[in-house]
Amino acid sequence: MKLKQYQVDAFARRAFEGNPAAVCPLDGWLDDALLQAIAEENNLSETAFFVATGEGFTLRWFTPVAEVDLCGHATLASAHVIFEIMGHAKPVITFATRSGDLRVQRQGSLLEMDFPSTPAAPCAIPAALLAGLGRQPLEVLAADDYLAIFASEAEIRTIRPDPGCLSQLDRRGVIVSAPGIEVDFVSRFFAPKYGILEDPVTGSAHCVLTPYWAGRLGRNTLSARQVSKRGGNLGCSLQGDRVLLSGSAITVMETEICFSP
Repeated sequence: MKLKQYQVDAFARRAFEGNPAAVCPLDGWLDDALLQAIAEENNLSETAFFVATGEGFTLRWFTPVAEVDLCGHATLASAHVIFEIMGHAKPVITFATRSGDLRVQRQGSLLEMDFPSTPAAPCAIPAALLAGLGRQPLEVLAADDYLAIFASEAEIRTIRPDPGCLSQLDRRGVIVSAPGIEVDFVSRFFAPKYGILEDPVTGSAHCVLTPYWAGRLGRNTLSARQVSKRGGNLGCSLQGDRVLLSGSAITVMETEICFSP
Protein backbone atom coordinates (compact mmCIF):
# COMPACT_ATOMS: atom_id res chain seq x y z
CA MET A 1 0.00 0.00 0.00
CA LYS A 2 1.21 3.51 -0.78
CA LEU A 3 0.11 6.83 0.72
CA LYS A 4 1.06 10.27 -0.51
CA GLN A 5 2.57 12.49 2.17
CA TYR A 6 3.72 16.10 2.20
CA GLN A 7 6.00 17.82 4.67
CA VAL A 8 5.10 21.47 5.14
CA ASP A 9 6.84 24.18 7.15
CA ALA A 10 4.00 26.10 8.80
CA PHE A 11 4.24 29.68 10.08
CA ALA A 12 7.28 29.97 7.82
CA ARG A 13 8.28 32.53 5.20
CA ARG A 14 10.97 30.27 3.74
CA ALA A 15 11.98 26.62 3.90
CA PHE A 16 13.51 25.24 7.09
CA GLU A 17 11.88 27.65 9.52
CA GLY A 18 8.55 27.58 11.33
CA ASN A 19 7.08 24.24 12.40
CA PRO A 20 7.27 21.18 10.11
CA ALA A 21 4.17 18.99 9.87
CA ALA A 22 3.50 15.87 7.84
CA VAL A 23 0.20 15.92 5.94
CA CYS A 24 -1.44 12.74 4.60
CA PRO A 25 -4.58 13.04 2.43
CA LEU A 26 -6.64 9.84 2.72
CA ASP A 27 -9.49 8.40 0.65
CA GLY A 28 -10.93 6.88 3.83
CA TRP A 29 -9.92 6.34 7.44
CA LEU A 30 -7.31 3.76 8.27
CA ASP A 31 -7.05 1.94 11.59
CA ASP A 32 -6.08 4.28 14.44
CA ALA A 33 -3.07 2.13 15.33
CA LEU A 34 -1.75 2.56 11.78
CA LEU A 35 -2.24 6.33 11.90
CA GLN A 36 -0.32 6.43 15.17
CA ALA A 37 2.45 4.25 13.71
CA ILE A 38 2.84 6.63 10.76
CA ALA A 39 3.09 9.59 13.14
CA GLU A 40 5.68 7.76 15.21
CA GLU A 41 7.65 6.94 12.06
CA ASN A 42 7.60 10.58 10.97
CA ASN A 43 8.80 11.67 14.42
CA LEU A 44 7.57 15.23 13.84
CA SER A 45 5.61 17.14 16.45
CA GLU A 46 2.44 16.49 14.43
CA THR A 47 1.20 14.38 11.53
CA ALA A 48 -2.16 15.44 10.09
CA PHE A 49 -4.58 13.13 8.27
CA PHE A 50 -7.67 14.33 6.44
CA VAL A 51 -10.54 12.80 4.47
CA ALA A 52 -12.78 14.77 2.11
CA THR A 53 -16.47 14.93 3.05
CA GLY A 54 -19.44 16.45 1.25
CA GLU A 55 -18.75 20.10 2.10
CA GLY A 56 -15.28 20.01 3.60
CA PHE A 57 -12.80 17.70 5.30
CA THR A 58 -12.47 15.70 8.49
CA LEU A 59 -9.07 16.38 10.08
CA ARG A 60 -7.14 14.55 12.80
CA TRP A 61 -3.74 15.21 14.38
CA PHE A 62 -1.22 12.79 15.91
CA THR A 63 2.00 13.43 17.81
CA PRO A 64 4.56 10.58 17.87
CA VAL A 65 2.81 9.19 20.97
CA ALA A 66 -0.88 10.22 20.93
CA GLU A 67 -3.78 11.81 19.07
CA VAL A 68 -4.51 15.38 20.18
CA ASP A 69 -7.63 17.54 20.21
CA LEU A 70 -6.21 20.61 18.47
CA CYS A 71 -3.14 21.54 16.47
CA GLY A 72 -2.67 24.89 14.78
CA HIS A 73 0.42 24.42 12.64
CA ALA A 74 -0.72 21.08 11.20
CA THR A 75 -4.11 22.66 10.37
CA LEU A 76 -2.30 25.45 8.53
CA ALA A 77 -0.15 22.86 6.76
CA SER A 78 -3.22 20.82 5.76
CA ALA A 79 -4.98 23.88 4.36
CA HIS A 80 -1.83 24.76 2.42
CA VAL A 81 -1.81 21.30 0.81
CA ILE A 82 -5.51 21.51 -0.05
CA PHE A 83 -5.25 25.00 -1.54
CA GLU A 84 -1.85 24.86 -3.22
CA ILE A 85 -1.37 21.21 -4.20
CA MET A 86 -4.89 19.82 -4.51
CA GLY A 87 -6.18 23.01 -6.16
CA HIS A 88 -9.18 23.63 -3.88
CA ALA A 89 -11.20 26.36 -5.59
CA LYS A 90 -13.40 27.59 -2.74
CA PRO A 91 -12.05 30.51 -0.67
CA VAL A 92 -12.73 28.80 2.68
CA ILE A 93 -11.96 25.29 3.93
CA THR A 94 -14.02 23.82 6.77
CA PHE A 95 -12.41 21.08 8.84
CA ALA A 96 -14.52 18.88 11.13
CA THR A 97 -12.32 18.07 14.15
CA ARG A 98 -12.42 16.95 17.78
CA SER A 99 -12.44 20.68 18.65
CA GLY A 100 -15.44 21.44 16.44
CA ASP A 101 -15.53 23.01 12.98
CA LEU A 102 -12.38 24.98 12.12
CA ARG A 103 -12.27 27.30 9.11
CA VAL A 104 -9.26 28.42 7.12
CA GLN A 105 -9.39 31.09 4.43
CA ARG A 106 -6.96 32.90 2.19
CA GLN A 107 -5.94 36.41 3.24
CA GLY A 108 -3.63 37.60 0.46
CA SER A 109 -0.42 35.59 0.74
CA LEU A 110 -1.41 34.30 4.18
CA LEU A 111 -3.82 31.69 5.49
CA GLU A 112 -6.11 32.69 8.35
CA MET A 113 -7.43 30.08 10.78
CA ASP A 114 -10.57 30.56 12.87
CA PHE A 115 -10.04 28.75 16.19
CA PRO A 116 -11.82 28.71 19.57
CA SER A 117 -10.47 31.09 22.21
CA THR A 118 -9.37 29.23 25.35
CA PRO A 119 -8.67 31.80 28.09
CA ALA A 120 -6.53 30.64 30.99
CA ALA A 121 -7.41 31.20 34.64
CA PRO A 122 -4.96 32.02 37.46
CA CYS A 123 -3.83 28.98 39.43
CA ALA A 124 -1.38 27.84 42.07
CA ILE A 125 2.13 27.20 40.76
CA PRO A 126 2.84 23.44 40.67
CA ALA A 127 6.19 22.43 42.12
CA ALA A 128 6.95 20.36 39.01
CA LEU A 129 6.49 23.46 36.84
CA LEU A 130 8.96 25.50 38.91
CA ALA A 131 11.46 22.65 38.83
CA GLY A 132 10.89 22.07 35.13
CA LEU A 133 11.46 25.70 34.15
CA GLY A 134 14.19 26.38 36.69
CA ARG A 135 12.95 29.86 37.51
CA GLN A 136 10.05 31.73 39.11
CA PRO A 137 7.42 33.21 36.74
CA LEU A 138 5.54 36.40 37.52
CA GLU A 139 2.24 34.51 37.33
CA VAL A 140 0.88 31.15 36.25
CA LEU A 141 -2.48 30.44 34.65
CA ALA A 142 -4.06 27.23 33.39
CA ALA A 143 -6.24 26.12 30.48
CA ASP A 144 -5.44 22.95 28.51
CA ASP A 145 -1.83 23.99 29.09
CA TYR A 146 -0.12 25.92 31.86
CA LEU A 147 0.79 29.49 30.92
CA ALA A 148 3.80 30.96 32.76
CA ILE A 149 4.36 34.70 32.34
CA PHE A 150 7.81 36.28 32.60
CA ALA A 151 9.07 39.87 32.47
CA SER A 152 11.27 39.83 29.36
CA GLU A 153 11.96 38.18 26.03
CA ALA A 154 15.52 37.46 27.21
CA GLU A 155 14.16 35.26 30.02
CA ILE A 156 12.02 33.27 27.58
CA ARG A 157 14.96 32.67 25.26
CA THR A 158 17.24 31.37 28.03
CA ILE A 159 14.85 28.86 29.68
CA ARG A 160 16.28 25.32 29.61
CA PRO A 161 13.37 23.00 30.44
CA ASP A 162 13.65 19.76 32.40
CA PRO A 163 11.46 17.27 30.49
CA GLY A 164 11.27 14.84 33.40
CA CYS A 165 9.71 17.43 35.68
CA LEU A 166 7.37 18.87 33.04
CA SER A 167 6.13 15.36 32.16
CA GLN A 168 4.72 15.08 35.69
CA LEU A 169 2.24 17.93 35.15
CA ASP A 170 -1.47 17.28 34.77
CA ARG A 171 -1.90 19.45 31.63
CA ARG A 172 -0.91 18.89 28.02
CA GLY A 173 2.15 21.17 28.19
CA VAL A 174 3.63 24.48 29.31
CA ILE A 175 3.57 27.82 27.49
CA VAL A 176 6.08 30.44 28.59
CA SER A 177 5.54 34.01 27.42
CA ALA A 178 6.66 37.61 27.88
CA PRO A 179 6.41 40.99 26.13
CA GLY A 180 8.39 41.02 22.89
CA ILE A 181 10.99 43.45 21.61
CA GLU A 182 9.90 43.57 17.94
CA VAL A 183 6.44 41.98 18.38
CA ASP A 184 3.72 42.32 21.00
CA PHE A 185 4.61 39.06 22.75
CA VAL A 186 6.92 36.08 22.44
CA SER A 187 6.52 32.51 23.63
CA ARG A 188 7.86 28.97 23.72
CA PHE A 189 5.98 25.70 24.23
CA PHE A 190 7.05 22.44 25.91
CA ALA A 191 5.06 19.18 25.88
CA PRO A 192 7.37 16.27 26.75
CA LYS A 193 4.40 14.19 27.93
CA TYR A 194 3.35 14.04 24.26
CA GLY A 195 6.82 13.36 22.91
CA ILE A 196 7.58 17.03 22.17
CA LEU A 197 10.36 18.54 24.26
CA GLU A 198 9.88 21.87 22.46
CA ASP A 199 7.44 22.63 19.67
CA PRO A 200 8.88 25.09 17.11
CA VAL A 201 5.64 27.07 16.56
CA THR A 202 2.35 26.18 18.28
CA GLY A 203 -0.88 27.55 16.85
CA SER A 204 -3.09 26.06 19.57
CA ALA A 205 -1.02 27.77 22.30
CA HIS A 206 -1.98 31.09 20.76
CA CYS A 207 -5.64 30.32 21.48
CA VAL A 208 -4.54 30.77 25.11
CA LEU A 209 -1.98 33.52 24.53
CA THR A 210 -4.19 35.79 22.42
CA PRO A 211 -6.94 36.41 25.02
CA TYR A 212 -4.32 36.87 27.74
CA TRP A 213 -2.26 39.48 25.87
CA ALA A 214 -5.33 41.18 24.37
CA GLY A 215 -6.57 41.76 27.91
CA ARG A 216 -3.21 42.87 29.21
CA LEU A 217 -2.36 45.19 26.29
CA GLY A 218 -5.90 46.46 25.75
CA ARG A 219 -6.21 45.65 22.05
CA ASN A 220 -7.43 42.69 20.05
CA THR A 221 -5.01 42.62 17.09
CA LEU A 222 -1.52 41.46 18.03
CA SER A 223 1.78 40.32 16.53
CA ALA A 224 3.57 37.31 17.98
CA ARG A 225 6.73 35.29 17.55
CA GLN A 226 7.53 31.88 18.97
CA VAL A 227 11.23 32.08 19.80
CA SER A 228 12.23 28.44 19.45
CA LYS A 229 15.39 27.57 17.52
CA ARG A 230 13.47 27.51 14.22
CA GLY A 231 11.06 30.27 15.21
CA GLY A 232 7.97 31.59 13.47
CA ASN A 233 5.67 34.61 13.30
CA LEU A 234 1.90 34.71 13.77
CA GLY A 235 -0.78 37.32 13.42
CA CYS A 236 -3.36 37.03 16.22
CA SER A 237 -6.80 38.61 16.52
CA LEU A 238 -9.35 38.11 19.29
CA GLN A 239 -12.92 38.13 17.92
CA GLY A 240 -15.31 37.40 20.79
CA ASP A 241 -14.93 33.72 21.65
CA ARG A 242 -12.80 33.03 18.58
CA VAL A 243 -9.13 33.61 17.78
CA LEU A 244 -7.98 34.32 14.21
CA LEU A 245 -4.43 33.12 13.58
CA SER A 246 -2.64 33.94 10.34
CA GLY A 247 0.60 32.73 8.82
CA SER A 248 2.21 31.34 5.71
CA ALA A 249 3.44 27.86 4.80
CA ILE A 250 5.98 26.24 2.47
CA THR A 251 6.01 22.71 1.02
CA VAL A 252 9.49 21.24 1.51
CA MET A 253 8.97 17.54 0.73
CA GLU A 254 6.69 15.19 -1.20
CA THR A 255 7.00 11.48 -0.39
CA GLU A 256 5.21 8.13 -0.52
CA ILE A 257 4.70 5.92 2.50
CA CYS A 258 5.00 2.27 1.49
CA PHE A 259 3.80 -0.57 3.72
CA SER A 260 1.85 -3.82 3.74
CA PRO A 261 -1.70 -3.40 5.12
